[in-house]
Amino acid sequence: MQPNNSVTEFILLGLTQDPKKQKMVIAVIFIFYLGTVVGNSLITVTIRCSRTLRSPMYFFLFYLSLADSCFSTSTAPRLIADAFSTKKTISYNECLTQVFALHLFGAMEIFVLVLMAVDRYVAICKPLRYPTIMSQQVCFNLVVFAWVGSCVHSIAQIILALRMPFCGPNLIDHYCCDLQPLLKLACMDTYVFNLLFVSNSGVICTCSFAVLMISYVFILHSLRNHSAESRKKALSTCTSHIIVVILFFGPCIFIYTRPPTTFPMDKMVAVFYTIGTPFLNPLIYTLRNAEVKNAMRKLWHIKITSE
Repeated sequence: MQPNNSVTEFILLGLTQDPKKQKMVIAVIFIFYLGTVVGNSLITVTIRCSRTLRSPMYFFLFYLSLADSCFSTSTAPRLIADAFSTKKTISYNECLTQVFALHLFGAMEIFVLVLMAVDRYVAICKPLRYPTIMSQQVCFNLVVFAWVGSCVHSIAQIILALRMPFCGPNLIDHYCCDLQPLLKLACMDTYVFNLLFVSNSGVICTCSFAVLMISYVFILHSLRNHSAESRKKALSTCTSHIIVVILFFGPCIFIYTRPPTTFPMDKMVAVFYTIGTPFLNPLIYTLRNAEVKNAMRKLWHIKITSE
């Protein structure tokens, strides 16, 4: 329920006020977004239809690609549409919906990356017990818990936003609605709210990143006892995952774990982790994964032949 205030809509200032720069930036973002949707859709369809990609790693990769597409869609289409609009307004309810979607799919991506690290840890450090520990039912339950955790996180963000009164101005110096830019517009002392915001989003990002890094320390330590061939294969998979983790968590920690201050690079950092990283994930996982590439070739060769 909307609190008592005089603001019914917000104006998004976007990435830049320079028309020439804006056209160039939006063209790049459109290409990245199109590549994100196409690349992640290709991965999800391939994993769903391929008979060879049935291991837990690809089960989790399916949901990572799904979260990537939805995460990017929560901001990119609105940003592109606003570039061609003279008045970049967003209603109060639409703004809260965007906050919910952004944090829902962002948290889902975080949790799935953690699950993928758990899968690699069990596969490498406890190979004999791997089929039992990472059974189909266990993987399904873990994904359900990830969705539930993401919903709880997003609902907590919305509860914070609903309790903030807005009485003007209504200019959001950003390209999307998020709690941090909204905190600056609230007609109240937001010190406690910022602490709650950091303890919610910031702690999730930092703790998840710490867990991921610790898990890979154990994995790399365990690889010393493996053969050269198995070590090379495991390192290839783990390297892809570590690259994705650093690219995603670096900007998230920068944005969500600091006091309510503004830096000139904030918008571009946000663009990188909401649009850039989802675009890079399919490239990283397909270019470095022979099984995915072979499955794609077989699947699309069969489809083209049958047509």
